[in-house]
Amino acid sequence: MGRCPACDEWDTLIEEAVVPVGSSPTPSGQTLAYADVDNLTFERIQTWNPEFDRVLGGGIVPGSVVLLGGEPGIGKSTLLLQIAEILSARGTRVLYVAGEESSKQIKMRGDRLLVEGSNLFISTETCIERVFEEADKIEPGALVVDSIQTVLSEGLQSAPGSIGQIRECALRFLNFSKQRHIPAFLIGHITKDGTLAGPKALEHIVDVVLYFEGDRYQNQKLVRAVKNRFGPANELGIFEMTSQGLKCVDNPSSLFLSERAENVSGSVVFCAMQGSRPVLVEMQALVSQTNYSTARRTATGVDPSRVSLLLAMLEKRVGFNLLGSDVYVNVAGGLSVAEPAADLPLVGAVVSSYRDLPVSPKTIVFGEVGLAGEIRAVSSAFTRIKEAIGMGFEHVVMPAGNLPLPEPVKGIEIVSVSNVEEFLEAVGL
Repeated sequence: MGRCPACDEWDTLIEEAVVPVGSSPTPSGQTLAYADVDNLTFERIQTWNPEFDRVLGGGIVPGSVVLLGGEPGIGKSTLLLQIAEILSARGTRVLYVAGEESSKQIKMRGDRLLVEGSNLFISTETCIERVFEEADKIEPGALVVDSIQTVLSEGLQSAPGSIGQIRECALRFLNFSKQRHIPAFLIGHITKDGTLAGPKALEHIVDVVLYFEGDRYQNQKLVRAVKNRFGPANELGIFEMTSQGLKCVDNPSSLFLSERAENVSGSVVFCAMQGSRPVLVEMQALVSQTNYSTARRTATGVDPSRVSLLLAMLEKRVGFNLLGSDVYVNVAGGLSVAEPAADLPLVGAVVSSYRDLPVSPKTIVFGEVGLAGEIRAVSSAFTRIKEAIGMGFEHVVMPAGNLPLPEPVKGIEIVSVSNVEEFLEAVGL
């Protein structure tokens, strides 16, 4: 039946397996008092990949389930094959369940990535019951599933990739991982909206949710932790795609600023916090006279609605006439910035382009801007300043509410501002 007789919606019915009374698809757990639970801590498994370890919160937790999503061809299978090779080289048996590729195709990619795979086993089985049978024979120390949408359970009659199959198979892998205390990595497809395909419960079931970000045609690949039960969320790992796979980027700030043009209007350097890491990026803006009755507002890497709010604030509080101008805003390098500290550099880039006056290339800016034109304090100001000093910057314009700093700083001039007018005067606009 394709249409629900209750709500008259199409394709909303989900097939559920009927489990006989007295049986359970998963083994029953044991009830313990909180005081009786053993206070044991597992050592994280280091992968010798600093960026991947950073995203996971310091390494792989035994018994954790990690879900990795991203666009087709962005590097999901490549990254996990490299992690499987690292674990294999340390003597850990890794079972790689490939539902989308043949073993020969994986071998071809592995040869390009210089994978030896001394303890790597490849299975092209997609039935989860037979996958567990193979795992009983091999006794792996880690499991990779590429992808969760191709795995099916014989207990359900629905097709692979359906909501019921994805939820059931994810729960089965979760129980398998917890019982044997081995990490499991699941690759997930995403929809055209950029979210993981399948029920939202899939993200609730797993321990860690990672997303590949950035343009698939750029060399820079960003992996962000959206959820992490064992570490900070929103942590970012930065990689560079090479002919031999994904390589860690040691200095992200240098990478994002490597092609920056100096003494050009509409460009302001901004220190963004990506998890616990400060990253210097370039905020760009282009303001030009419109040829149409309605001006265009285009934003890449920042929230378009936030851009509209700040433009309205400049119109009302500062007196800039931007209604007849097209405004284009971009964060160079493909990085997405959602924190409020990006408001002040965005305002500076727009005004710089509007007046065709460049901002000093040795100045960094950060701060939140309110609709009344006030500049509010942001988090991690001291960490941002230390990153700017390490990259050779000489001036920092920041909110006055972030003073005093926890420690005195040397080698950089700090200019504190409390409203937009003071900020524009401080940067020479």
